[in-house]
Amino acid sequence: MEQRHLGRSGLSVSRLGLGTMTWGRDTPEDDACAQLTAFVDAGGTLVDTADAYAGGYSERVLGKLLGDVVPRTDLVLATRTAIDRRDGRPASRRHLLDSLDASLHRLGTDHVDVWQLHTWDPATPLEETLSVLDEAVASGRARYVGVSYYAGWQLARAATWQLAWPGRSPLISAQVEYSLLQRAVEGDVVPAARDLGTGILACSPLGGGVLTGKYRGGIPADSRGAAPHFAASIQPYLNERSRRIVESVATAAEGLGVSPLAVALCWARDRPGVGAAVVGARTTAQLLGILEAEETTLPQEIGAALDDVSTPPTEYPEPDESLG
Repeated sequence: MEQRHLGRSGLSVSRLGLGTMTWGRDTPEDDACAQLTAFVDAGGTLVDTADAYAGGYSERVLGKLLGDVVPRTDLVLATRTAIDRRDGRPASRRHLLDSLDASLHRLGTDHVDVWQLHTWDPATPLEETLSVLDEAVASGRARYVGVSYYAGWQLARAATWQLAWPGRSPLISAQVEYSLLQRAVEGDVVPAARDLGTGILACSPLGGGVLTGKYRGGIPADSRGAAPHFAASIQPYLNERSRRIVESVATAAEGLGVSPLAVALCWARDRPGVGAAVVGARTTAQLLGILEAEETTLPQEIGAALDDVSTPPTEYPEPDESLG
């Protein structure tokens, strides 16, 4: 599997990342073990988790596999710290450092390769939050740092602060949802990231599975759309605009002799600024299909056609050139 530098950093990651959101909840431990083995055997290195996944159990499952199944040194391990305002835990120094230490304990390691802030926190001064990232790197608990689900202006403000003074840890990654069904990030996050040297981690590149075509005839009983904890994230993509995009993906796949999954995945994986597309699979069989599709490359004309059909509506009125 091709390795890419994440942003302008010296860290190389596989262009596909293995997401673990279902581990410990929908994916049992033995299947998680099989997934990790298959992923590494295919040349994958980037494994992404978060302390919020399955209430921390995802990290525990992954931690059990490190060393025993896959050498820790073979992986680029990324995790995220959630900001839970319901529990009064904003992005303060106390909460972030406690959360990082708890993640390291669950993962059974003394450091993660990429530690990411899960969301923007307006309740805590930004300089306090970012100073914790510097401390995590300086103490050796994290090798690199990044953010997740920041808006473009938030990423620009945080990354610029880190670049303003020697010795601060640059933000090497920005994880966002990015697919043919979700291209809003191209309006702000992607251009900001590319300008600042921050690599994009494109999560949900298959639009929660919608782009595979599995929802064309309804909601399958064994799909994410039928699961109570996932249904709300799938429902917005079951509309007429999405249907047109899914049909275009299916047409392209038929012409290329590959699966719709392969077409949608490599479109997101190869977008400008993307360091890796992060994919999650409930079963090992699903992951094997993803890994097989990873070798697909889209012809330029098909990529352009998919760009056209999936371009999101313009948010601002086009300028009236007759006015000046």
